[in-house]
Amino acid sequence: MSTAPTGAPVRVMLCDDSATARGALARVLETDPGLRVVARVGDGRQALEALDKAPPHERAEVILLDLEMPQMDGMTALPLLLQREPRPIVIVASALTQRGATATMAALKAGASDYVPKPGAAGGGLQDPAFRAELLAKVKGWARLRQKPASAATPRPAPTLRAAPRGKLGPGARALCIGSSTGGPQALAALVRRLPRQLAIPCVIVQHMPAGFTAMLAQHLDGLGGPRVSEAKEGQPLLPGEILVAPGDRHLLLRAEGDRFLAQLSDGPPENFCRPAVDPTLRSLIAAFGSRVHAVILTGMGHDGLAGCRALSEAGGTVWAQDEASSVVWGMPGAVARAGLAMEQGTPEALGEALSTLIGRSA
Repeated sequence: MSTAPTGAPVRVMLCDDSATARGALARVLETDPGLRVVARVGDGRQALEALDKAPPHERAEVILLDLEMPQMDGMTALPLLLQREPRPIVIVASALTQRGATATMAALKAGASDYVPKPGAAGGGLQDPAFRAELLAKVKGWARLRQKPASAATPRPAPTLRAAPRGKLGPGARALCIGSSTGGPQALAALVRRLPRQLAIPCVIVQHMPAGFTAMLAQHLDGLGGPRVSEAKEGQPLLPGEILVAPGDRHLLLRAEGDRFLAQLSDGPPENFCRPAVDPTLRSLIAAFGSRVHAVILTGMGHDGLAGCRALSEAGGTVWAQDEASSVVWGMPGAVARAGLAMEQGTPEALGEALSTLIGRSA
């Protein structure tokens, strides 16, 4: 695989039918000396031609691909781009609409590594600081993973849980919470597809995503052959064998009703600049189940989940984290690991296999 020499800027292609968008994206990317825009094209056919004509040292390593374009749209171009050698990383740029969310999940299934939602003018457009930070983190993070030797991407053996004898998670775990952000959709898919269909305990997922996108994420995860996955709805019971995904722009909490625990969706203020956020979900789970909660923190920017994992650890619960080598951004899992809270670290594949063994199937 031909990659940039160590220390050389990551080569990026911009594929968008709007010259204004291409210019704005280039200005964002070129604020980082670790990135270099080597091509700007207006449709998928031009992207393929640019890849084929470029000498190896100028060929794009990461392609930022718009999905809605004339001549050849992004979904048509995507599988063709991924057939090129060396295979580029493709990050799709999606509209913040239901149609954009559906197309984004289809692109991820088809082999795109990640997505960036393009903010509208009301949110500051492409100059929005949160968008700029997300774009830079995803381009650099995926490029870093791409440049690792192939052996580094091989899943490690499933970690063992030092404090959990007899194949149990803590003293009879009753709930699993998975938190993720940047790079999360692919990490979640790698983990969830390794869980048994009849998971013995309920699970909640908090992925930092806009409203509308989380329903498509849940549908994608539901089709992987693991447990049933759905976007959480107000009053929905938390049941063994099922995974609830926190809806975009709502915190996912639990409330007790008799001997049942029901989903409660909150419009409370963002935490760690996020809604949904992992911390309020973990606080709610601790209030409901005490020490009998298991948390897994996957790739993501920032430190959401740190306070909740600290409280969980103090309550006697169990915390795992994705390892640095497999993370697009080792922010959230790194914060948990550096705080000494992660009993185990591993790839999403390894963590999923270990969870499958330790939780097992419901009766």
